[in-house]
Amino acid sequence: MPHASPVAGLGPGLRQRFEADGFVLLPGVLDAAILERLRRAAECLDAAYRRRPGINRHAVLNRHDLIGSDDVFLDLVDWPATFPKVVELMGWNIQLFHTQLVVTPPTHPDAPRGGYAWHQDNNRMNRELGPPPHPMISVKIAYFLSDCPEPGMGNLCVHPGSQAAPSAPPGPGVEVCAAAGDALLFDRRLWHAASTNHSPVTRTVCFYGYSYRWLRPKSRFPVGVTTDPIRRQLLGWARSANGYFDPSPEEVPLRDWVAERLGPNAVHP
Repeated sequence: MPHASPVAGLGPGLRQRFEADGFVLLPGVLDAAILERLRRAAECLDAAYRRRPGINRHAVLNRHDLIGSDDVFLDLVDWPATFPKVVELMGWNIQLFHTQLVVTPPTHPDAPRGGYAWHQDNNRMNRELGPPPHPMISVKIAYFLSDCPEPGMGNLCVHPGSQAAPSAPPGPGVEVCAAAGDALLFDRRLWHAASTNHSPVTRTVCFYGYSYRWLRPKSRFPVGVTTDPIRRQLLGWARSANGYFDPSPEEVPLRDWVAERLGPNAVHP
């Protein structure tokens, strides 16, 4: 948890890369212990999915609402190697608004290679904000639970620097290659896609999305799973509906956390 941990911010170099490319790869952010726990939890959810009628061996698991399904998913909410980077980008008035587990087994051999379903996150928000460029509003962390060291393994595909593009740029984009335990921090405006897995290895990744507190969440978050004040904020607790727009200090303890570790000048009004 980041409450007593050193602040592992992006720093100027990674911040500039994030702003230019829309993403940054963070190597080795998960230690062996939590990586093993996450793998076991993911395997349990995937096994339950594959017992459903009509699910074939090539089907992709796309599971939301991870918080509450296993204790390990709560540990990632404020993971100290990554969460302070989100705070650096977005400030203290934030929440966890989306969780997702994607398990991509080997694809049918006849499936085309490369990315499919290119998109920016948050769907109708992009249509209803008007013409781009749009504000960032949310970021995501993709935690890789399996090795995907080369293209063609169901990798996440991205178009670097496409945050302000009105549609997906032409071309296949770049397949993100990573090791188990790495993470990708990316801007939700970045055009990105899933890709087919033509390797013999099942690819597993967890996504955690953070947004400002006034955005409706995409996933369900049972606040009662924790009594920790910062985690309660991140899971969406507020004293009233207006607390998402005009929060009291009790509703946003992350503000004091930022002031204590980064100094009062880091706390925006």
